[in-house]
Amino acid sequence: MTIDWAHFTPWTSLAGGLIIGLAAGALILGVGRIMGAAGILGGVVDPRPDDIEWRLWLIAGLLLAPSALGLFSAVKTPIIETSWPALVVSGLLVGFGTRLGAGCTSGHGICGISRLSPRSFVATALFMASGFATVFVVRHLLP
Repeated sequence: MTIDWAHFTPWTSLAGGLIIGLAAGALILGVGRIMGAAGILGGVVDPRPDDIEWRLWLIAGLLLAPSALGLFSAVKTPIIETSWPALVVSGLLVGFGTRLGAGCTSGHGICGISRLSPRSFVATALFMASGFATVFVVRHLLP
């Protein structure tokens, strides 16, 4: 494995990580909630009284962030090199894994690990191992 140094963006990656960390910290300190995308979206679909406003603001921020970035730099349109059925199946598998793992990669991987949650360490290790195995199978074993 090699790093494509011509396209590696350590400063923007660092800035993005800092922004995510600050947002996660602000959410737990301000609202007392973990910044897990699946739980936030789930709370919009099945809302509790007085618990939807912060969720809608966070989702709006996620949707508006690429447009705001576009004001300062060129944003490349992502190229997805797969079929719609594969995307649908992938999305369903991610949703199943999120329910099975009682949280998503952002909830466990960012917030859970920073809180030193043993369950989040295990969940994140399993997320990563599943991703590695999937890439290996798709790229090296399937035609």
